Amino acid sequence: MSWRRADQSERLERALDGGPAPHDEETRQMLAAAGALRPGYRRNPARVRATRDAVLREYARAQNPQETREDAGTSDGLDELEIHREEIELPGGGQLLLTDIEAITPERAEKTAARIARILQSSEERDRQR
Repeated sequence: MSWRRADQSERLERALDGGPAPHDEETRQMLAAAGALRPGYRRNPARVRATRDAVLREYARAQNPQETREDAGTSDGLDELEIHREEIELPGGGQLLLTDIEAITPERAEKTAARIARILQSSEERDRQR
């Protein structure tokens, strides 16, 4: 290796290790090529482990499905589910039908009706502005 090549090689190594940037064009091009070969991001080891664990967990779940119970769906309380409905008159002649699996209190019905009325009113005002 010639003296010039050895000197250039040393400058490139120093630049790659975070030293001063070389001034000659050939060494700068080699530095750019080395930078292009380096990955632009590093993988987070914790995320890699978490992803691997999730994949293995899903694989194990797929390989060992839960046994179906003969009494599945009975006595779980869902077959006795009560649906609550409340019909409310809105200002301007509209109607609102509230439906929920929880009891609908008068306060909740009034609050919801007021909120819907505000939405409708602001929508009508925007339509008039167009």
